[in-house]
Amino acid sequence: MKQFISLLFCLINAFAFSQDVVYIKVFAHLKVNAATFSVQKSTYNIIADDKVLLKDNGTTILKLTAINDSVEVKSFETVYGRFKNVKMVDQNGGGELKLKLVNPDRKQRIYPDNYNVSNELGNLKIINEVKLDNYIAGVVEAESGTASTPEFYKVQAILARTFALAHINKHLPEGFSLCDQVHCQAYYGKPRFEGITEMVLDTKGKVVVDENLNLIVAAFHSNSGGQTANSEDVWGTRTSYLKSVNDTFSTGMPNYKWERKMLTEDWLSYLKLKHNYPVDEASAKALALNFKQDTRKIYLEASNVKVPLKNVRQDLQLKSTYFNISKSGDSVIFEGKGYGHSLGMSQEGAMRMTKLGYSYTDVLNFYYRNIQIIDMRKLAFFRDE
Repeated sequence: MKQFISLLFCLINAFAFSQDVVYIKVFAHLKVNAATFSVQKSTYNIIADDKVLLKDNGTTILKLTAINDSVEVKSFETVYGRFKNVKMVDQNGGGELKLKLVNPDRKQRIYPDNYNVSNELGNLKIINEVKLDNYIAGVVEAESGTASTPEFYKVQAILARTFALAHINKHLPEGFSLCDQVHCQAYYGKPRFEGITEMVLDTKGKVVVDENLNLIVAAFHSNSGGQTANSEDVWGTRTSYLKSVNDTFSTGMPNYKWERKMLTEDWLSYLKLKHNYPVDEASAKALALNFKQDTRKIYLEASNVKVPLKNVRQDLQLKSTYFNISKSGDSVIFEGKGYGHSLGMSQEGAMRMTKLGYSYTDVLNFYYRNIQIIDMRKLAFFRDE
């Protein structure tokens, strides 16, 4: 409890001071029993239950193992003991640690800044206490790869920062800010491409807000198929900034088109059993077998029965809701456009825009309406006006 209260105050203070540090649970999807840690840069104090075990500048590989309700710390030469909490604290700035899971076995990753490790229900709970910009750099690479333009990385950095600050308390009851999984933001530690960090610093502090100076829901997807969607059509909630726009920048890109084949019998059975769609009515059946979307629709609708296309996409694991249906022998063909939920920014469209010379502000103002790009450190000032 004492540790949780301490972390709670750290999180509150961090938010008050421009959110300089965030607490990210890494390998959050795994039950980690054992891992090794080694210093890559700087000198670290290894602190166990508030006592310094050792100072290390890269000469020691430590193995941490969850045993009962504690964390055992040992090196090849020394067993240091079992502790409730282990911290690895950078002493010089710019520190980096290599983390390698032993059980389960996973490839090593390098993370910047500090670590907190404890035992949670018999497993290691590993939290990267990381400077916000270092975290954002890792997210940008995880979400957009290493082969994009500098201007696109700026776009992703601003959106990642906006998302992080808008959801900073998402896992607060569990003792950390965010996790490293996609429902928060994918994060695999230090980016391999150093240019990403430079682009993050070029946009330092910048976030996207709506007309009321609230951080936006920084939604993005792979490809819009040529038209993004309204938030109310996907999430049921209207916003001033997630509005449908015609997106020619996404056309012809790798995820612009897709196709799926399904037996007609299976398609009609799905509609009848899952949605009570009137497949026995001739006109309704004809529509289900010859469905067209010149612009995005929300439903397949006949005889006052509405089948939400977002449900069809989810149930049939389609790439998008933007598809036509046609009959082909004993099957139906879904000819689709786009990949993802279609809200906000199309990543492939934004990549094309930046390659054509558009700036990050151009991209953000194209995909999000009625927004402002503002320094997060000035938000409190403007809100008090």
